[in-house]
Amino acid sequence: MTILRSVRPGGTLLAGLIAVLLVLPALAPAFFINFVMTKTLVLGIAAASIVFLARYGGLVSLAQFLFFGVGGFMYGNAVLEDGSRGLNLGMSPWAAVVFAIVVTTAVACVLGALASRMTGLYFLMLTMVYTVIGFFVFAQIVEISGPGGLTSIPRPELMAPPVSLYYAALAVSVVAYVGFRALGRTPFGLTLQGVRDDPLRMASLGFNVPLHRTAAFTLAGFVAGLAGVLNVWWNGQIDPASIALDPSLILLIMAVIGGISYFEGAWLGAFVYVLVFTYLRDVPLLDQIGITEARLNTVIGAVVLLIMVLSPEGLAGIAEQVRRRVRATRTRHSAVADDARPTLTTPTGEQS
Repeated sequence: MTILRSVRPGGTLLAGLIAVLLVLPALAPAFFINFVMTKTLVLGIAAASIVFLARYGGLVSLAQFLFFGVGGFMYGNAVLEDGSRGLNLGMSPWAAVVFAIVVTTAVACVLGALASRMTGLYFLMLTMVYTVIGFFVFAQIVEISGPGGLTSIPRPELMAPPVSLYYAALAVSVVAYVGFRALGRTPFGLTLQGVRDDPLRMASLGFNVPLHRTAAFTLAGFVAGLAGVLNVWWNGQIDPASIALDPSLILLIMAVIGGISYFEGAWLGAFVYVLVFTYLRDVPLLDQIGITEARLNTVIGAVVLLIMVLSPEGLAGIAEQVRRRVRATRTRHSAVADDARPTLTTPTGEQS
C-alpha cells in the first residue's frame, strides 16, 4: 500500500511510459536502443542515487560515480581469470555480481560513516576527495586494476543479447524509482527528511542523525553499484579515467539538468546528456560555427545554463510548472462553470 500511495500522483503516466519503453525495441533502431536508451537508463540509475541523497537527506554527493566504478571494478576482478591485471577470482557472472554489490555497499557504509557528521559544502568537498582517492587507488594498484583498467569483461549469457541488457536496465530503473519514492513515506524516509530540515531538533528528540545519514549514503552507494555492474555489462571494460572527477561532475550535471528534486529528473537529465553527446557531432554545419567534438562539454554547459535560467528545478521542474498551470486552469474553468449553472427554486422558495 505504501508503494501504491507513493506513485499514485503520476501512476498512470508512469505506467504509460513503462509500456512505451517495453515496446520501444520493436519500434526504434538497434543503435538507438543499445547506445542511447541503455546508456541513459544505466546513468539514470546512478544519477537517481544523487537525487535520493539531495531530496531526502539534503546531501549533495560527488562520490556516486566512485561507487558506480567500484561496482564495475569489483565485478571485473571477480569474473575474470588468468588475466594480466586484477584479482582474477574466476567467479561465475552471477556470483561476481553479488561480490561486487557487497563490496560496493561495504565501501559506501564506511565512507558514509566518515562523512555522516558533515553537511553542505563540507560534505560535498569530502565526497569529492573520496572520488579523487578512488581514482588513484584503482590507477596505482595493479592488483585490482592499474592505469589500463580491466578489459574483455564477460557478462552473463542471459544478458548476451543487447536488448536483454536494455530490459535489465529498465527493470532496475523502475525498481529504483518506485523504491526511492516509496522510501520517502516510510518511517526511515520521514526521519531522514526531518534530519534534512532540522538535524539539531531531530537529535534532541532522540534520533541518531549520523546513523540515518550513514544508512542513506550506504543505500545510495548500493544503487550506484548496481548501475556500475550494468555499465560493465554494457561496455565490457572499465578503467580509472572513467571514474575520475570529470565523470563524477557530469553525473551531477545530469541530475541538475533533469531536476535534482525529482527522481524522474535523473533519467531525463541522463537522456538529454546522452542525446547531446551522441548526436550533436552529426548535426550539419555545426563545425562551421566552431562547435566541434572537442567542445561538446562547452555546449553541454550552455545547455545546463539555459535550463537553469528557465527553471532552477531543471526539466522536471518545467514539466511540473506546466502541470500545475493546467490544473489551475481546469479548476478555474470548473469554478466558472459552477457559477454559471442556473439555480432552481422550489415552491417553498428554497434554491437547489
